[in-house]
Formats: sequence, C-alpha cells, structure tokens
Amino acid sequence: MLVVMQAQATEEQVRAVCQKIELLGYRAHSMPGAQRTAIGITGNRGEVESGTLEEMPGVQEVIRVTKPYKLVSRDTKPDNTVIKFAGSPVTIGGRDLAIIAGPCGIESRDQAFTVAERVARAGAQFFRGGAYKPRTSPYSFQGLGEEGLRIMAEIRDRFGLLVVTEAVDYESLELVDQYADMIQIGARNMQNFSLLKRAGRARKPVLLKRGISATLEEFLMAAEYIMSEGNYNIVLCERGVRTFADHTRNTLDLSIVPAVQRLSHLPIIVDPSHGTGKRNKVTPLSRAAVAVGADGLIVEVHHDPDRALSDGMQSLFPDQFDALMEQVRQIAAVLGRSIPAAAPVRSEIAKAAD
Repeated sequence: MLVVMQAQATEEQVRAVCQKIELLGYRAHSMPGAQRTAIGITGNRGEVESGTLEEMPGVQEVIRVTKPYKLVSRDTKPDNTVIKFAGSPVTIGGRDLAIIAGPCGIESRDQAFTVAERVARAGAQFFRGGAYKPRTSPYSFQGLGEEGLRIMAEIRDRFGLLVVTEAVDYESLELVDQYADMIQIGARNMQNFSLLKRAGRARKPVLLKRGISATLEEFLMAAEYIMSEGNYNIVLCERGVRTFADHTRNTLDLSIVPAVQRLSHLPIIVDPSHGTGKRNKVTPLSRAAVAVGADGLIVEVHHDPDRALSDGMQSLFPDQFDALMEQVRQIAAVLGRSIPAAAPVRSEIAKAAD
C-alpha cells in the first residue's frame, strides 16, 4: 500500500501517519518528492485496511501497489532519486554523470596511488578498488582486506575521490561501512538476502550490481530488500549477463537502463569493464551507455594491466581512460548532461618534493 500525502501536508502530519502505520503493526517508509511525500507500507501480508489512514489530516489518497517491488517503484516515488554524499557536492542521479574508476583490486599502495592520480586528473569523482575479491578460483588473488581499505581512505584524503568498494560478507561490510563512501554489493551477492538486509541497515549508500543471470524484476527485488530495511540510497549497476556469446566475457544489456528508468526512481550506472571483459570494447560500450541514458560509469583502470593481479584484460591504460572521458563528455552534452571538470591534481612527485 502507498499513502500519498497532500502537497501542503506538514511534517507533523507525515509523522502522524507514519506513527499510525507503525501502530497497526506495519513499517512506514517516508519518501519525500518534489511535489508531495509518499509513504510506503511494508510488513503487511495482505491488504491494509485503508479507511483509518484516508481520514487522517494531510492524506490525499491510499493506493494499492500491485508490483512485487514497492519502495523502488515509481508508483511510490515519481521523482528520480539523487544520491548525495556527506560532506561532498558529488551526486549520482542528477544532471551530472558519475564516473567511478580505478583498478579491479588494490594490490599495493604505490599501485593504487598511481592509478588514483591519473583517474582524478581525468575527471573521475569516485575511486573504485577491491579490498575483498570474490574470485572463481580459491587460489586467485583475494585482496588485501583492511589494509586495502586503509589505502583507499588515504586516496580519498589525498585526491578528494569518494571511495567505492565491495563487501562480500557481514564482517567485511562492517569494515567497508567504516572506511568507504559507498558499499558495493557484487553480482555474486545480488541475491544474498541476508547481506542485502545488512546493507539496508548500513549508514552509507549502496551500489547494487545485477546478478549474472538476473531478470529485471529480480534485480529490482534485490534493491527492495535493501530499501525495506531503511536504506533508500541505492544505485543500480548493469554489469553484463551470461549468454551463449563467446566474443565477450558477458553480454552488456544496455536495454535495461531505460527499462529500469521507466519502472524505478533509482539511478542506474553501467560497468562496461565486466560487461565486456575485453579492453578494446570498454570505450565503445561506455559511449553507448552514456548515449542510452545511464547515470554514470564504473570503469577499471590500471597503470600496468598486463601485470594486474585481477582482471587485467579488461582494464584500461590511463591514456585510454583519458580518451574515454573526452568522448563521453561530448556525448553527455548532447543529452543535456555533464561531467564535472576535474579539479587540479598535484603529482605524487611534486608532493614528495615539498
């Protein structure tokens, strides 16, 4: 069920409706919009008796939501959600496109700082890097753990980049929540429902990647798990699905971008690195992702990808990332969107000389 408040409803009236919903044994989710506030109701196993709510001051109407996903639906919140970050002007979901870049895994401080300097100089606003790596083989590089998180926290302090990194279980999520600006839930964990619920109780925004075989509805229902626990700051990410194709690592499904935007208010970005698995396809698919309306990109960049400990084949050289940024800026402008200009970045060598 969805309670739609009148445009002139006061904060006190909204709180009173939320309290009434809680007294009825349900959970209230207040979703402020540009014109009015909507209050989603979850926890009900059948239809909610709407009579008592409809008569409350400030209520315009009570609507039955038929979709299995309620809180992520545009029925609940017609306006696009814009994700904000404490202490930063950077957003995801607004006019500006979000650019997230960095290596697949944090291998060392020197490696991470070298890449961070280049992506910051090119105009990225976020630094991505894996401190915990869920790998297909148990013998592959698994990440540096908390040491990797500390390195990324240093990068935020030095370059002003917000940090995005993956949590793979409860223990790592606690640490990621402590160190990072955004918690990533990877494709392998998209339907790890206990982890999704824990992310829903976290303080930070969540980047939710689509599972390798997930349908659109399954993708949105995974986001619903997070939102149902009270965390409404979610960014969806298309990163390719598994098909019969063998010319790419995965098949990047760009059609899901407008499909999500029609059904949900949540922003969606695209990962062309995992979506293709091949370096020469990353830039063309980045251009296509921006053209189709994605709210941003997450791209893997490595200063020496041929020696990377994970996903070197799909990681761009820094010069290639520079070229990508020039091209997507031009495409974004055609669509009335923009990528903020990069702030001046002093090199590590110059800093060491001070």
